Amino acid sequence: MYGKVVFSFVFVLFLLISYSIFIGSVDIRSYFFPLLKSPPDAPPPCAPDPRLRVYMYDLPRRFNVGMLNRRSSVETPVTARDWPQWPKNSGLRRQHSVEYWMMGSLLYEESNYHREAIRVSDPELADAFFVPFFSSLSFNSHGHNMTDPATQVDRQLQVDLIEILRKSKFWERSGGRDHVIPMTHPNAFRFLRDRVNESIQIVVDFGRYPKGISNLKKDVVAPYVHVVDSFTDDENQDPYESRTTLLFFRGGTFRKDEGVVRIKLAKILAGYDDVLYERSIATRENINASSKGMRSSKFCLHPAGDTPSSCRLFDAIVSHCVPVIVSDQIELPFEDEIDYTQFSVFFSFKEALQPGYMINQLRKFPKNKWLDMWRQLKIVSHHYEFQHPPKSEDAVDMLWKQVKHKLPGVRLSIHRSRRLKIPDWRRRRRR
Repeated sequence: MYGKVVFSFVFVLFLLISYSIFIGSVDIRSYFFPLLKSPPDAPPPCAPDPRLRVYMYDLPRRFNVGMLNRRSSVETPVTARDWPQWPKNSGLRRQHSVEYWMMGSLLYEESNYHREAIRVSDPELADAFFVPFFSSLSFNSHGHNMTDPATQVDRQLQVDLIEILRKSKFWERSGGRDHVIPMTHPNAFRFLRDRVNESIQIVVDFGRYPKGISNLKKDVVAPYVHVVDSFTDDENQDPYESRTTLLFFRGGTFRKDEGVVRIKLAKILAGYDDVLYERSIATRENINASSKGMRSSKFCLHPAGDTPSSCRLFDAIVSHCVPVIVSDQIELPFEDEIDYTQFSVFFSFKEALQPGYMINQLRKFPKNKWLDMWRQLKIVSHHYEFQHPPKSEDAVDMLWKQVKHKLPGVRLSIHRSRRLKIPDWRRRRRR
């Protein structure tokens, strides 16, 4: 009798333990092998590394940092040990230096911060491939007037790079779709851009790019590298009252395409005592004056330039001056994560060119709302910092995160291209 009861109890207990193990509520190792028990904060076994794995081509220095010191004849690929600092007196060239900071982040070997991307030495393990060609610096360095004979140096670099990529089995394997190429100057890579039109391009806007080459579906919008110093000690008790200028603008007024709005705005904004609208060229003295003007202004005007965007927007952000954006076709960096309406004011061309309209709206702008935007600028401004050593969630870290977001669509495109036996019917139907 007692034997049957004990047997039944043991049998039921066995069933309960088996069921608990099956559904995962009991770690059998912790009972029989306590030393094998996982610590409470340990990741699950075989958890995938969430970081983006990037293979970087080892290009000769003439394609990148060699342009920073053209007196040097060293051609071996640059390493973390001999990574050069960005020149202090580079002027406006700095605004197009995204390529430099992205390359530097991959060379940086320390891992004492959370980073979105890591460099891998085995291309078979890579999620994406980085092409460290400083296409913007090449344009600015080699005959940037486009008619200069030195322009041929820029063209030859593009020709040589295409030859290198075509010899890469990883480029051929994906058609270049999983390759990342920075080209933030609107004239960067201008001779052979159509040869890399499937790649993930790092651009600041799409002002001069045909839709078949650059678009939001595959490309990443980057911020310009700001040229004014960041406002790191902006702790005024009443910043609204201390900023005595209502609206500030200093910069070039003669621009192409959408940028013609600047000349029109100069006429409309003339005569206001609380508006400072000045024509200026980019010298170190004028950049310092712009920094001082932004820090003493409530709103900073950002009209379209030669392309829909300009460096001025990001100068305003790091100066904690609420941007007033007048550009009908602008695309903004990190917009899937950052809501610009929380710290920026937008006007269409039509609204901005209506005499008195924009100024009246800014004068009526509630102080409490402005203060909320000022606080938000202080919160988000670190996302627009380019620096070495890199830091978590700085501009480059955010860019690598954006690249990672593009990869599912990239893989879909690669897989479809491998099995299609006829030209893509979806593209033909859209025409």
